[in-house]
Amino acid sequence: MSKIAVLSDIHANGEAFSVVLDKCHSIGVEKYVSLGDIIGYNADPAACVQAAKELNFVAMVRGNHDDYLKNYGQLNESGFNPVARAAIQWTRTQLSEEDINWVANAPYRAQLPGMTLVHATLDTPENWGYIFDAHHALDNFAYQFTQLCFCGHSHVPVAFCRGPVATNGRVVEMIAKWNNNVNRPDADEDFSIADALTVEYLPGHKYLFNIGSIGQPRNGDPRASFAVIDTAAHTVTRYRLPYDIAAMQQRNLDAGLPERLATRLATGK
Repeated sequence: MSKIAVLSDIHANGEAFSVVLDKCHSIGVEKYVSLGDIIGYNADPAACVQAAKELNFVAMVRGNHDDYLKNYGQLNESGFNPVARAAIQWTRTQLSEEDINWVANAPYRAQLPGMTLVHATLDTPENWGYIFDAHHALDNFAYQFTQLCFCGHSHVPVAFCRGPVATNGRVVEMIAKWNNNVNRPDADEDFSIADALTVEYLPGHKYLFNIGSIGQPRNGDPRASFAVIDTAAHTVTRYRLPYDIAAMQQRNLDAGLPERLATRLATGK
């Protein structure tokens, strides 16, 4: 494997997903993995599931929305606000039982040579915890036995590195440029407006990447966010792509989904 696209939190946003797949084709992506939440929030669940199936993921994991899709009524609903629940209820009417099972029966974590995939956290992935800072990342590294780990769930891209014990022990450092976005006052302008941010992964180091969201970014940058691993160059690149937000907003409204799910796409919050 050389170029592997890491996709997360597509959330039934067909406009964003289509742009991401076009980019993957143009840069020669050979394999695909999914970090979960293919559905939820937006109005294109059937189209996104079909497009995802056609990618023949070499690995995929289950997200909380995927899980909730099948187990609606049995799960503790306290973690889902009314808007999210409304979207799940509507989504259940749009998918076949086969598609629901395909989405919801993926494992909570998966592993490929040199990398681990999880939607939330590695310690208890089914509890849907979040990784926002170095403290949470340190906990995750304790369960990470591969050089790379990729997660999603928060829709906020952030990356961390832990060096060899001989150099910095258990110190975890944030990779600052990975999370640069146009709405942060302290953002480096070159990084915040860039379409691509590349990190080289070094021997002896471990890395944890939250790649953000394709279908509903929440870091103040409304562009679709995903990552590509180049195993030959030992790099991970996060791409940020504009898409037709207005078209997706209109489809959400036409479907009768809560207005909030349409308006937030324009702000990335």
